[in-house]
Amino acid sequence: MADELDRQVIALLERVGEGTRNAAARRDAEAALRELYDLVSPRLYGIALRVVSNRNWAEDVLQETFLNVWRSAADYRSSLSPPLAWLGLMARSRALDFLRRRTSERADVGVELDDAISETTAGDSPNPMDTAQASEHAWALHECLRKLDGKQREVVSLAYFKDLSHSELAEQLKLPLGTVKTWVRRALDQLRSCLARFA
Repeated sequence: MADELDRQVIALLERVGEGTRNAAARRDAEAALRELYDLVSPRLYGIALRVVSNRNWAEDVLQETFLNVWRSAADYRSSLSPPLAWLGLMARSRALDFLRRRTSERADVGVELDDAISETTAGDSPNPMDTAQASEHAWALHECLRKLDGKQREVVSLAYFKDLSHSELAEQLKLPLGTVKTWVRRALDQLRSCLARFA
């Protein structure tokens, strides 16, 4: 039964991923996402509810999770993680992000990205100097990431772009926790020294 469910979920994720890469398959991808929602949303809602302990918040988390599934389905690899574990991890990560945002808003600690941008730019639109500087920083980061070996680049990308912890990375990549920590530390050291050359 579990194997059959895994096969169904993998097939649906493949259809969703294909639609995000190929405009002709978009309608099928949308239908696949609805089928996937019907199939696994109760399970993912349960995960979200355990983390956030509030039904309304859990519904928001579930919506964020499926938006993330739409964006990330093309990146899913069944060889790296069972589909339900991958989806569960995504729901848990979105729930933790949700709690962090709530805590940040209540404590007024975090500054939202839009606020940070508006403080550093004059008027409603960024000036050309800020835009050029941001482009240079993005290019430098891209170049430095490109210089990392494949394993380090994958670990850093998952850690920072998908907000996975060391233990979540180890679980998803099926690697020992110590190995993941070492790769992350080495990759960050290399990135720091590489970015320093662009400063």
